Amino acid sequence: MELRVGNDADIHTWEEVTLIYHSALKQINTKIEILNDEFQQVHRYNPIEHIKARIKTSESIVKKLKRHGYESTIENMVKYINDIAGIRVICSFTADIYQIADMISNQSDIRVIAVKDYIMNPKASGYRSYHMVVTVPVYLSDRIIDTKVEIQIRTVAMDFWASLEHKIQYKFEGNAPAHINSELLECAHMVSELDTRMLSLNDEIQAIAAQETDQKEPY
Repeated sequence: MELRVGNDADIHTWEEVTLIYHSALKQINTKIEILNDEFQQVHRYNPIEHIKARIKTSESIVKKLKRHGYESTIENMVKYINDIAGIRVICSFTADIYQIADMISNQSDIRVIAVKDYIMNPKASGYRSYHMVVTVPVYLSDRIIDTKVEIQIRTVAMDFWASLEHKIQYKFEGNAPAHINSELLECAHMVSELDTRMLSLNDEIQAIAAQETDQKEPY
């Protein structure tokens, strides 16, 4: 039997949404783990600290649709919400972020449809992260569904900051006191400086290690 290639319009129920997006997350998660294992074998270094995956709740999806003025239907969910399936990749250094993004983009069955670089262009709040929206084919018994997954790539320090910001925004429903927002922005600058200094320190360590290896090599 030849499989029919479908798209978002082929998803009709919440059960199908859950099945298909969970399947897409599994595929992306496995791909990233394999890339990390390969990087360890080739370079003796793991760029990825850990991976988090989640499916957005139906309540969160409905709120987002209403916020953007869309009716709460399955069709609108899969058409307009890009982060129903979300995966967060946490790495040690800023340079790792772009290397991981390139490795993901180079996968033949992954199509990148949008990129937002909040590292080069942080949000006004100070939020920094690298976002990709990609599609991956999900193979069902009777059809193939190209399914959207949002991938966020950030350092441990960025993730720590973003976690606190999320708690603050949830607590104050987006209307935190000005002094808290100001302090949070200052912390974002500190996180950025920390990431830069840690990367510089790691580069120096790697250079020293490479030099020592060269000295030990027989001529």
